[in-house]
Amino acid sequence: MAELFQSIGLSESKAKDTERNVAVSDALKTLILQVQERLGDAIDKATGNLLYHMATRFKDSEKRTSFLLDYVCGKKICTELQITAAFEYLKSHPVDPIDVPSFEKSCGVGMVITQEEITARVQEGIEQFKPELLERRYSFPVGKIMGAVREGLKWADGKLVKGTVDSQVAALLGPKTAEDEVKPGKGKKRGSDAGTRPSTIPAMPRPQQGAGLEEEEEENPVQLMGEALSFHKPGENYKTEGYVVTPKTMDILKQHLKITGGQVITRFPPEPNGILHIGHAKAINFNFGYAKYHGGITYLRYDDTNPEKEEDRFFKGIQEMVEWLGHKPYQVTFSSDYFQQLYDWAVELIKRGHAYVCHQKVEEIKGHNPPPSPWRDRPIEESLRLFEDMRKGKFDEGVITLRMKLTMEDSKQDPVAYRIKYTPHPHTGDKWCVYPTYDYTHCLCDSIQHITHSLCTKEFQARRSSYYWLCNSLDLYCPVQWEYGRMNLQYTVVSKRKILKLVNAGIVKDWDDPRLFTLTALRRRGFPPEAINKFCAKVGVTMAQTVLHPDLLEFCVRDELNRTATRVMAVLEPLKVVITNLSASEEMEVEVPNIPHIPSKGVHRVPFVPNEIFIERSDFKEEPEPNYRRLTPSQPVGLRHSGYVITLERAIKDASGEVTELRVTAVKAAEAQKPKAFIHWVCRPLVSTVRIYSRLFLHKNPEDPVEVPGGFLSDINPNSLVVMENALVDRTVEGAAPLTKFQFERQGYFCVDFESTKDKLVFNRTVTLREDPGKI
Repeated sequence: MAELFQSIGLSESKAKDTERNVAVSDALKTLILQVQERLGDAIDKATGNLLYHMATRFKDSEKRTSFLLDYVCGKKICTELQITAAFEYLKSHPVDPIDVPSFEKSCGVGMVITQEEITARVQEGIEQFKPELLERRYSFPVGKIMGAVREGLKWADGKLVKGTVDSQVAALLGPKTAEDEVKPGKGKKRGSDAGTRPSTIPAMPRPQQGAGLEEEEEENPVQLMGEALSFHKPGENYKTEGYVVTPKTMDILKQHLKITGGQVITRFPPEPNGILHIGHAKAINFNFGYAKYHGGITYLRYDDTNPEKEEDRFFKGIQEMVEWLGHKPYQVTFSSDYFQQLYDWAVELIKRGHAYVCHQKVEEIKGHNPPPSPWRDRPIEESLRLFEDMRKGKFDEGVITLRMKLTMEDSKQDPVAYRIKYTPHPHTGDKWCVYPTYDYTHCLCDSIQHITHSLCTKEFQARRSSYYWLCNSLDLYCPVQWEYGRMNLQYTVVSKRKILKLVNAGIVKDWDDPRLFTLTALRRRGFPPEAINKFCAKVGVTMAQTVLHPDLLEFCVRDELNRTATRVMAVLEPLKVVITNLSASEEMEVEVPNIPHIPSKGVHRVPFVPNEIFIERSDFKEEPEPNYRRLTPSQPVGLRHSGYVITLERAIKDASGEVTELRVTAVKAAEAQKPKAFIHWVCRPLVSTVRIYSRLFLHKNPEDPVEVPGGFLSDINPNSLVVMENALVDRTVEGAAPLTKFQFERQGYFCVDFESTKDKLVFNRTVTLREDPGKI
């Protein structure tokens, strides 16, 4: 096939690349054969170039493709500029018949631009920029002149314009000199001029009042990349590739715009059968952030169509997490709010011959190649009667369904629209025993709420055809479904089924165990919502799936906590220190800055009593390794914030030889040689429990059978949780509420756990500090 493509003027490498793309190569081959039927076997390079553009960029009906080919073969459309204008016109006018005069005017058909006209216009352009051209000579961007020519001669051949500009500039400036050959120094990066379109949209502006987000939110935590930058405008659904247009579409869209006023409307539609995880944070930020950027609104809509798996705690937990991330839904709704309307539409679907009642059991129709239903062509009146009997509870579960007559992208035939479940619904009670499926419910609820952009992850791409088919089969407003790539993290699992296995095996305690990456677990561990939003913004929204190392998320957490977490001192493995040359009565208070680099955050005071000091056991070594910088028999160390440097006198040991206490002397830091390190300490502290969390799994991809042949349950890190029951913490944390964040100096960031009591606080380690790996 590559030879065929070369015959129309494609280079050998481009022909081979095209051949490897099955969709493009099939489309191009079809176009070539159609043109050969019109013009014969020989196709000139200019026509071949236009055919290549059609194959790669134009997707429309056979009738419209043939219409456009007539213009190409008749040499009425001859340039890339004209063919691009034709694509735009046909996309923006999706309803036949095509207004031929309007089409030809938009595409420059019949417009002949002579060389004389081009020359005259180029001369005008050169005069316009002549002073700057003479000053900058050959470093002047001639694109400015070409742009001026285009303003007056839109349909002029680009190559002729460029050649004329080059020749007239050379005539004006003369041959290039040695100075002209010198490359200009570094200046602005290419594309940095004002007006250049950015590759991403950075932190977005605050919405107008009523945009559906809390006014105090500082920034919009989403970055759009790739296709997300070119989403359609409300009411211009038909411009989206693959969108299905019917004779009624344009009238329906006009009515949609009257109802919405052209406002962007999105929705976040979780199933209330589990807890949200880090991947959902991306979806939440995308839906709410995209609407916010455009001054729109976002619904939180529970997809509550399966009463067997739905629990009240999941309804509450989902909304709690959405709001914890800083988003305020325009309205909280349920798919079950529309059960009556959905049922009525199912009846209408049967009446139109698009659905039927089927007696094949669920087991028979699972998978992609089930046997055809023998009831597909049953009479409409019979299906209507049976569907009513389903609603009245005259059949057992699993023996009868309502199915839609369509084939999905993944070749799945006739998906189920309704099934019987004799389970009370959390929202509607026992009013219904027939429940709609996701494939039936989702698009219709989107239509009811006039969603402009139905944003979902890539696995729903196979349902796009059923989405459009169902709305159009009922002559309803049809939103546009846009798919984007999921975000996954290494060293974790997020599947509800697998998390339940971890819980049931006793490996984790519940959905909010801080070693998991559910949002409730991350909150409990101390991850600020601002950090999660910033992480989502850094990752951005792309059409490709992303698998990330947790380091980026932890970086965002540290960055946020560095600005917000109060510093305190805590000793996890205490070793008592007695200062022998200071009297116990020389008690004093030491000021500790709450956040050192933000003086306005103030200070707190801690006691300093010479015979009641505790340091970290690892901050003392009798036999230190090379480069050890802390306290040793021959090396003094400073005590942070105290103004003292201590030197070891002797180490007191128990019968087993373990050091239990250090006797030291102290001198003012101003009078001593600067020590190699300053260590943290506590005095009259609170005894607390500290939980040190690490990654739950040993391998990056615990679900990969190649990397972990024994399965994810065999890959548990035995040290993912270390509990220290007798840690000593600066007393100023007393009474801290759950989720209060602190930096334990030199240790890491920690968060107060919900299991804390008034007698004993419990701290969870959020993340470690960034430290110089050479510093021990």
